[in-house]
Amino acid sequence: MVTGATQGLGRGVARELAEQGCAVLLHGRDRERLDAASEELRSAVADAEVRTYLADLADLEQVRGMAGEVREAEGRLDVLVNNAVAGGGSEPWRREVSAQGYELRFAVNHLAPYLLTRELLPLLTASAEPGAPARVVNVASMGQEAVDLDDVMLERDYEGLRAYCRSKVALVVATFVLAEELAGSGVTVNALHPAHLMDTAGVRAYGLTPAVGVEEGVRPTVRLATDPGLAATTGRYFDRWTEARAHDQAYDPAARERLMALTRELVGGVVRSAS
Repeated sequence: MVTGATQGLGRGVARELAEQGCAVLLHGRDRERLDAASEELRSAVADAEVRTYLADLADLEQVRGMAGEVREAEGRLDVLVNNAVAGGGSEPWRREVSAQGYELRFAVNHLAPYLLTRELLPLLTASAEPGAPARVVNVASMGQEAVDLDDVMLERDYEGLRAYCRSKVALVVATFVLAEELAGSGVTVNALHPAHLMDTAGVRAYGLTPAVGVEEGVRPTVRLATDPGLAATTGRYFDRWTEARAHDQAYDPAARERLMALTRELVGGVVRSAS
């Protein structure tokens, strides 16, 4: 399953996985674009097995609902690529909020993938096999800034790229914490910075000049999802192909504890466990 699969990196990752023979579940928040992406993939890859799931990740209730649909309809789930993203925005000084009233970047880039992963853990765990774990790949970024734990929702000094960078640190923290929790379960969790300034709508909307094509980020992302040599790798952050160190805050036990306690509270307190 690839979230944010109607454009950019997600669309490229979905196509590469389909070309490798994987059945691909496409997520998007716009039905027309989702159907178009599905038809394009079927046309490009002979005999591609493609199914679609609709949800706006800025609404955690829709995230829960989509996860329920996946659990009910799919017999297995080997890989979850949490790729959907809210970037810096075309109006970076305008603070936006999610359906639940949370700062938008924090909600879409951190809370939604955390909740989706938790809700899909029963299916991921059941799909894991000896030597062939189920995998969660969180698309993070080298753009990282410490989360202000006293102002997580950035109600002071708001700026879209700052919010984006903080949300990506939160996502890396969740990656590390979930990997520790799921050790021995057959589910691995890793994060990566796929490529610098890819040619995506988000990069252009913020006013940045793309430096590389989307395909530069597709390959390292798919590697984390499929490479047999990484079957035992979990709880790591990669800068493209190479394991790297994330922001210092991601390794601070006190900060991690505070951030994850807040995360669990914001997604509803009670989430599904691996069992």
